[in-house]
Amino acid sequence: MSNLKRAERSRLEILDASWDLIAERGAAVSMAEIAAAVGMTRQSIYVHFSSRGGLLMALVRRADERFFIWEGFESAMEQKDPAARLDAVLKVWLDFVPKIHPVATDLIRMRATDEDAARAWDDRMSELLKFYRGLVGGLKKEGALSLDWSVPRATDYLWASSSVQAWDLLVRERGWSEAAAAKTIRSTICRTLIK
Repeated sequence: MSNLKRAERSRLEILDASWDLIAERGAAVSMAEIAAAVGMTRQSIYVHFSSRGGLLMALVRRADERFFIWEGFESAMEQKDPAARLDAVLKVWLDFVPKIHPVATDLIRMRATDEDAARAWDDRMSELLKFYRGLVGGLKKEGALSLDWSVPRATDYLWASSSVQAWDLLVRERGWSEAAAAKTIRSTICRTLIK
């Protein structure tokens, strides 16, 4: 195996082990704990990721790859009917949320006091907002967006209403099943935004 392939495999092993560790213990986990979990030295972790912030950023981006969120979105966008397209995108997202929930909620909780956590979470949310803006802009062009909504406001509403936090409130705080929460969020957003 080439050194490049070995380095990439090590990097992915670090990220996947870090994900599991953070999901279990929280994002305050140390680089030393991550190193111990993958059987490396702390210095070896820093060779792959120059800082904790670099690791967290790579970690959240790896989740997108690991759980195929962008491939799911791409497939959902192939729906010809605007309402079906919006619903398909929401289904993909709300299937993804339970997978990222343990790490996402910890990053959300820590972002007020942890610049690295804030930067990692904000990076992923800016990508999601950009994608949602394109989706909503397409609905507007097709004449499917309800007249009450501008593209920026509809994008913000879509993002907030389908957020990890909204899902968490229904599932964790109120005891809804994941399926019931997803179904309600999807139908409410579609009824609200589509003509």
